[in-house]
Amino acid sequence: MQEKEFQQLVMTLCLRNSVPEVLTTLKESADSDIVDAAQSLAGQFALAEVEGEQRIYHVSKQLDDEGEEQEFVEHIMNEGEDIIKFVAWFFDIMFEVKPSDTYRAAGKTYRQPKRS
Repeated sequence: MQEKEFQQLVMTLCLRNSVPEVLTTLKESADSDIVDAAQSLAGQFALAEVEGEQRIYHVSKQLDDEGEEQEFVEHIMNEGEDIIKFVAWFFDIMFEVKPSDTYRAAGKTYRQPKRS
């Protein structure tokens, strides 16, 4: 995908209001790699209330060293936050695009998350 196409896709995705809307748009992409990546994530998200916030998590299962299935949970963003956080996460996880590059394509400033 060319830089201009990537920028247009990111800008389009940033107009969406929710993770399901972004995934639907990704599944409609002309790029088959993006479609496959979005489809592979189907059913892997959960919403949970933690400390009064509605948090969106990516939930996946992987085999550990003993061959047993383990569930892994990763906090992606809170509901109501700018959808660019999810878009940047998607391109980072699926295509190794740095979050700062995705934010730049959207015309936004990337801020490194605080370490706790």
